[in-house]
Amino acid sequence: MKNWIVVVDDEAISLTSARTMLASEDMKVSCLPSGKSLLTFLEKNSPDLILLDVIMPEMDGFKTLIALRELEKKLNKPQTPVIFLTGESDYEAERNGLKLGAADYIHKPFNRDVLISRIRNTIDNSKKIVSLTEDATKDRLTGFLNKAEGVARIRGILDSVSGALLMLDLDNFKLVNDLYGHEMGDRVLRGFAELARASTREGDILCRIGGDEFLFYCCGVHGSDAVSALTSRLNEKLEIEAKLLMGADHGIPLGISLGAVMVPEYGTDYDELFKMADEAMYRTKHNGKHGYNIYEDTRIFHDNDQNLDEELSRIIKITEERNQGADAQILGADAFSTIFRFIERYNSRFGTKVLLLLFIVSAKSSVEEDILNDAVSFFGEVLKKTLEKSDIIMQNKTNQFFVMIPMVQITDSDSIANKIMSAWNEQASYEDIEIKTASQIR
Repeated sequence: MKNWIVVVDDEAISLTSARTMLASEDMKVSCLPSGKSLLTFLEKNSPDLILLDVIMPEMDGFKTLIALRELEKKLNKPQTPVIFLTGESDYEAERNGLKLGAADYIHKPFNRDVLISRIRNTIDNSKKIVSLTEDATKDRLTGFLNKAEGVARIRGILDSVSGALLMLDLDNFKLVNDLYGHEMGDRVLRGFAELARASTREGDILCRIGGDEFLFYCCGVHGSDAVSALTSRLNEKLEIEAKLLMGADHGIPLGISLGAVMVPEYGTDYDELFKMADEAMYRTKHNGKHGYNIYEDTRIFHDNDQNLDEELSRIIKITEERNQGADAQILGADAFSTIFRFIERYNSRFGTKVLLLLFIVSAKSSVEEDILNDAVSFFGEVLKKTLEKSDIIMQNKTNQFFVMIPMVQITDSDSIANKIMSAWNEQASYEDIEIKTASQIR
């Protein structure tokens, strides 16, 4: 890749001379006439090196370099190496320029060999420094900043850059390690990191704070729309990535839970903001995962005139309305898991039992995929109609159904499975499809 050099000089002759010399060395060259134009240019561009004239009207090279470093800090961009150009032999000015952070000084008129040599040396040294810095500040697995560096950078811009502090956690990631191994877990984390980089902007700060937990600072983000869009994008893309890595039937409800707090609406103290973002993420986890929550002040309002019995009846009625219908329910993995854990605790305390059934819909011989999919869908409907309203179903994989029947008597296990299979055999017309089943009482 060509080295990209920006030359800043108010003299057209100097710009032309520098462009000719550098272009002959297969370098990409951009020429700008002033310090102000350089600052505007750098808001959206990242060259490898800047050749900056010292003596310019309105804004000289020294003032431009100071403003440049402030801009880079604001945008959270690495420092671009700067070589000063001057036609003067003012060694005091040269010392001041080096103190400000200039990498080198080159005197006009240019000596071609000296100019090229110093540019290459400066770029090589800058890249070595960047490499060493990255080794010390970046998480090797994801390429994000490590916790120490990420937190330090976020602290450094909270007072000057508004935005949103985000806490992110990968839902059910432990299952990836448990079922597919830690190597697959690492691949999932790297995949998520690539998705996150593609979904955020260059100036945003992304860091891994440990395991499958991440901390982002998104500059200029205000309100729920941007947070909602980012959360949806990450969840959708992670689901696709997980299927590519582990197969379409991996069965793990992988996703993103996110908590956000707005800055400076809730202050600029990092420690307090971190607690708020963490609390918001916890609410997301508690409310079903795969989503987001934005921190807000919580206040308790006392209403002495409120009729508590009426309020309780109102809540019960609303809850009942959400669960209308006579059929058994097919639930998502998270909702199913929540109920499953509750029933297990209930059974442990009161000595009751639960029947667990697994049904696998498969082809006896080679059949078209559409036929198998239709059969799977139809079997799901048979389960819903045959089972009781109190029973719950989870479609564990594309062709698998996991059923939980609470409070069942041990003698009922075979009859329930037979009842389901009888309903299937009576209603289905799939000659090349078979249903395999397994059961367990707990």
